[in-house]
Amino acid sequence: MRIYGLDFTSAPSKRKPLVLIGCALDDGILRVESAEVLGGFEGFERFLEKGGPWACGMDFPFGQPRPLIEALAWPETWEGYVGKVSRLSKEEFEGAIKDHMAGRPKGGKYHYRLADRRSGSSSAMRLFRVPVGKMFYRGAPILLSSSASVEPCRPTRSGRVAVEAYPAVVARRFLGRRSYKSDEHKKQTSVQRAAREELVAELESTALRETYGFAVEMDTEWREELVRDPMADTLDSLLCAVQAAWAYTKRDEGWGVPAECDRDEGWILDPMLLEERG
Repeated sequence: MRIYGLDFTSAPSKRKPLVLIGCALDDGILRVESAEVLGGFEGFERFLEKGGPWACGMDFPFGQPRPLIEALAWPETWEGYVGKVSRLSKEEFEGAIKDHMAGRPKGGKYHYRLADRRSGSSSAMRLFRVPVGKMFYRGAPILLSSSASVEPCRPTRSGRVAVEAYPAVVARRFLGRRSYKSDEHKKQTSVQRAAREELVAELESTALRETYGFAVEMDTEWREELVRDPMADTLDSLLCAVQAAWAYTKRDEGWGVPAECDRDEGWILDPMLLEERG
C-alpha cells in the first residue's frame, strides 16, 4: 500500500515548501522511498487527484470545534461550514474568529476539539505562533474541492484517503517534550540534533512496532537527511506517514476513529488518542 505524509504550512515558500514523503507499507514494514516537493497549494491540489490507492497523513486541522461553529452560525456539517469558509476572504475568516474570542473571558478564549485535548495540540482556532487556524483555512477547502475521501469528515469510496496527522504525538512517545527541531529564525542546537538522531533510531525499533504494529525501514542516506535538516520538515512528514499507515491498518475499524468523535470536527489519527480520555 502506498502511504504518504505531508508536513503542511499555511504559507508555502521556496525556503519552506510543501514536502511530501512517500512510503510503501508491506508485511509489517513501512519503507521510506521518496520525497517530492509539491511547492505551493497548486501542487497539493494535483496530488489529491493522483491515482490511488493511497493514504496520506496531513499535518493541519481538518475541522473546527463544534462550539465555534455554533457560535458563528456556520452550517453544522463539515461540508457546509468548510464550504462557507472557502467563500470567506482570509481577513473575513480571521476577523470572525478574533471577534468571537474578544467576547470570551480571559483564560477561555479558545474552544478545543476532543482530538486537540487528547493530543495536546493547540486549538484549531489558533491564528498565531503555530497558526493552525490559518492552516485549516488554506487546507480544508482544498480537501473539500477534491475527490479524495476525507476521514472521518467526508468518507467516500475513493481509494485516495486523507487523514489528519499531528507528528508531535509520535515524537512525544519517544522524546517526551524535548525539542528536536528549530524554526527558520533560530540556529539549531546540538541537543536538538541528538534528539532527531534518537527519534529516527526509535522509528526503526521494536518500540514503534509495539505501538503502531509495524516498523519503519530506511537506508543510510535517508537517516542522514532526516537528522541533518534542523527544521525537521521531512522528518515531520515521515511522522505523518506513520500515523497514516496506522490508520490504514485500522481501515476495517473505521480508520481508528473512536465512536465519541464528532466527525464534523475531524480527528487526529493515532493510537494515543484512543488511550487518553479528556
